[in-house]
Amino acid sequence: MKISVEEINKELEEEILIRCHEVDDEIYEIVNKLKTEDQFVLGYQHDKVHRIKLSDIYYFEAVDGKVFSYCKDHVFEVKQKLYELEELSKNNNCFRASKSTILNIKKISSIYPSISGRFEAVLDNGERAVVSRQYVPVLKKMLGL
Repeated sequence: MKISVEEINKELEEEILIRCHEVDDEIYEIVNKLKTEDQFVLGYQHDKVHRIKLSDIYYFEAVDGKVFSYCKDHVFEVKQKLYELEELSKNNNCFRASKSTILNIKKISSIYPSISGRFEAVLDNGERAVVSRQYVPVLKKMLGL
């Protein structure tokens, strides 16, 4: 695969062009990675506002009317509603895992069936998240099962 980089004038809009014989899963993954790198969520912690890359977020969770983003070592409060975050992140390897949770599929290290048709996902940071019965088909489709 040949990779080319061309510097352009500041007045021109930056652009990434992919030329391929066939648009396959690898191309979609590259495009999603490029899109994800540009997307940020604002997270609030101890009176500070942080820009958090969407790709660094393990999951979002709604608790007592507030929404939190969980990263490897930090938890941030997010001002958006869960449905807004779902829309923002749906093309970036994230999916609704339950009524109160959105998971980043790239941060899942393993999954296994749990009780009553649910699945349990073990994340790269060791945390566990439940995938509700109604969202298991979405997970399976994203994993290619």
